[in-house]
Amino acid sequence: MRRSRDVPPSALVGLVLGLTAGAGLVLLGGRAVLARQAAIARRRIGKPLGEDALDADRVWGRRFDGEPLEFVVLGDSIAAGLGAERRKDTLGARVSKGLARRTQRPVRLRTAAVVGAESSALAAQVDGLPPDYRPDAAVIVVGGNDITHRVPAAASVAHLERAILRLRARGAVVVVGTCPDLGALRPVPQPLRALGSRLSRQLADAQAETAARCGARAVSLRRAVGPFFVTQPDEMFSLDRFHPSALGYRRTAEALVPEVVGALADSAAGA
Repeated sequence: MRRSRDVPPSALVGLVLGLTAGAGLVLLGGRAVLARQAAIARRRIGKPLGEDALDADRVWGRRFDGEPLEFVVLGDSIAAGLGAERRKDTLGARVSKGLARRTQRPVRLRTAAVVGAESSALAAQVDGLPPDYRPDAAVIVVGGNDITHRVPAAASVAHLERAILRLRARGAVVVVGTCPDLGALRPVPQPLRALGSRLSRQLADAQAETAARCGARAVSLRRAVGPFFVTQPDEMFSLDRFHPSALGYRRTAEALVPEVVGALADSAAGA
């Protein structure tokens, strides 16, 4: 079970304080307006899902022959699968099943992700892997909590870069699902939602650049699945309207799997 160290909604007041100075809203009581909106968002979201994601670590695709492909997921609550009601619907399980079908091999999932994690937690997640563990592939999804905790983008991507390089040193191909667009979170009122959207997009762009520089692949979750969360919120979000539902995780996995498969093929070809 992955326990939260800091549930994202509780950090929205901190986001307010970091955003107002540069947003041009300090005039006319902008800071107070955003503080009220953060309080509203916290009440709307709450903690209906608890603080633990389901444990989905196992071998998926056992019907296929061969040695299991070693796959690890790192990052935050999305990577951990919070909001899924069945372990087969977590992001890690969804990606594992997709990889098994595409590669015709079983996939052994290891989830290092922790609910509530910021990018700075990636180092501890890599440290927590067994010293002799050699993953074939890794997926990292992180960034939303960096926004709510006002972590500078430069600091966030520095942590991401180190994690990518360490995973590649272990032999893994790495795919980064960039920071989701916080503008899709309807429980967060405007203009706080718009400000969070702008910062999350900036971080996502910086994450994509970092991934490319470090030899990893990046998937823009805002572009790949963001429109579904905007147009189908009741289906794509779980009970708290903050984390993905089973369908939300399925759509996210569908965006990630082709990039992981492509990265594995490139690695096998010596690209």
